[in-house]
Amino acid sequence: MIDFHASAPVTGSLDVKWHAGWPSPKHDPAPEIQVHAYNEHTLILRQNKSVHFEAPFLFLLFGNERALLLDTGATADPAHLPLRTTVDALIVRWLAEHPRAEYGLTVAHTHGHGDHIAGDAQFADRPHTQLVGPSLAEVTDFYGLADWPEGRAELDLGGRVVDVLPGPGHQDAAVVFYDRHTGLLLTGDSLYPGRLYVTDAAAFTATVDRLLAFCASTPVTHILGCHIEMTTTRDVDYPRGTTHQPDEPPLQLTTGHLRRLRSALAVHEGPCGDFIVVYEE
Repeated sequence: MIDFHASAPVTGSLDVKWHAGWPSPKHDPAPEIQVHAYNEHTLILRQNKSVHFEAPFLFLLFGNERALLLDTGATADPAHLPLRTTVDALIVRWLAEHPRAEYGLTVAHTHGHGDHIAGDAQFADRPHTQLVGPSLAEVTDFYGLADWPEGRAELDLGGRVVDVLPGPGHQDAAVVFYDRHTGLLLTGDSLYPGRLYVTDAAAFTATVDRLLAFCASTPVTHILGCHIEMTTTRDVDYPRGTTHQPDEPPLQLTTGHLRRLRSALAVHEGPCGDFIVVYEE
């Protein structure tokens, strides 16, 4: 059995050049899904922008008893987004190094918008698989978050525990995941280098406050959201619908960015250097 508590949070690698589409999407030679190993038990996947401009990041975490897939991408058709095939192959590869019987998979979401749940149906008939529905009722029921949006839950993958924190404000059923093994805080669409769409300012502000309180007593190595939409020029983003972003900044942010976001919300600010707050109330 793997000891996921030893030396936690463990270090990982973000030395990766994310594929950011192609000048002519139909001629893009890259695969539909890019896979990067943060460490041997933690994989980051990105959907190719040539397949869908949203190019969401997905996360696959391996525990002793099951893996956790966070989000299923922006494209339903497996011919264009072979997510199930890709995930199955990655699990087979991991099990070859760490053999065990009847290994499970939980498929969950950072939130319920279409570019994060489109591939759900690919996993509907997969054996030994839990598919967490994206609605608020399904989310609170699965994690046992009876006091939503207060409280937190724990998801045990078999010795690898992931904390689940309510994160509404961008979307009503949004959650944030903290992986104790790596110290990664996975913020979905609540914080990433791009346009942060706020649909409920009070709820979003409360989410940021909740995350700041959590981070004050918890070691966070990196904050990883689900998109990159900025350029490397301060306050300048790529237009919505862009399928080629050759001048992207890194995906990873810090708790300092979280504090900057809270300050921006206090003054109802828009551009904030590495991200832009967009109000849709």
